[in-house]
Amino acid sequence: MTEQPAAHRILVVEDDPGIRTLLESALRLSGFQASSAATGRDGLLEVERFRPELLLLDVMLPDLDGFEVTRSLRAAGVRTPVLFLTARTEVDDRLTGLKAGGDDYVGKPFSIEEVLLRINAILRRTQPEGSYDGDGKRSEVLRYADLELDEAAHEVHRAGRYIPLSPTEFRLLAFLMDNPNRVLSKNRILERVWGYDFAGDSRIVETYVKYLRRKIDDVDPPLIHTERGVGYCLRLPRGHGPWTDG
Repeated sequence: MTEQPAAHRILVVEDDPGIRTLLESALRLSGFQASSAATGRDGLLEVERFRPELLLLDVMLPDLDGFEVTRSLRAAGVRTPVLFLTARTEVDDRLTGLKAGGDDYVGKPFSIEEVLLRINAILRRTQPEGSYDGDGKRSEVLRYADLELDEAAHEVHRAGRYIPLSPTEFRLLAFLMDNPNRVLSKNRILERVWGYDFAGDSRIVETYVKYLRRKIDDVDPPLIHTERGVGYCLRLPRGHGPWTDG
């Protein structure tokens, strides 16, 4: 197992003591700081105490299930990425978890190597590459037309109106805004926003683009466009203007 250059904090919430111990040990051997909890309620308390940078969360917990835990965190404004551990790997179950605010899934039984790959992918994409200012420093505020995304504050505004987004919606929009007027394929979006290949299910991209459109394009002009058979693009409608993107 490859050691990590920084000791990221990972919280494991898993009711099976054998799996919980295995994951904690593997994380520590890989250079992470690790803590654990056996129930959903204890997990919520440990999030407050331990301040993890990623939550490894079992779905089938004895009190609050993983989806409820994630909804509680998001409702409280906690944006810690969530990687679900579950035997429930049907598309509908994955979508339920992602709608609750989760970031990715690992199906049981799992390999430690896959868990570590997905953890690293999530940690990488929570620090997006982004745009750069004139001094070569990364700009924390992305702008296109009347749309503005502030990465430091984790806020999005359109025409001055605040738009609440889930962590995954936020990352997807940031990626589109990092690449204005460029068509991005579903596979590229999967790799960049979800990391790894999210089991190769491109339908999740379609679902989240639809979510974004409902929130971002509820006013004119629409900015998120489908290029059929190719992918998606953030741009003004053809012939529309004048606006400059920054």
